[in-house]
Amino acid sequence: MSTIRELLVELTGTVEYADRIGDDADLAASGIDSGDLVRLVLLVEQRLGVEITAEDMEELRTIGDYERFVAERTAARASGGV
Repeated sequence: MSTIRELLVELTGTVEYADRIGDDADLAASGIDSGDLVRLVLLVEQRLGVEITAEDMEELRTIGDYERFVAERTAARASGGV
């Protein structure tokens, strides 16, 4: 299970939610509420050490979006970038 899916399980309290949603499914349209989306951003920032701006949040709609974003930011940080 991906880190983003693990965080979703923690937020929703159910493995079934994270298991049934596809990587490219819109999280808001799939039933996760706006409060949980904000909490997901906070968890990503705290646990993975990646800063997410308000502009970034507009682009993060799916599990795949979050995974790509985290991978890109982690790689940039490791190479001395952002």
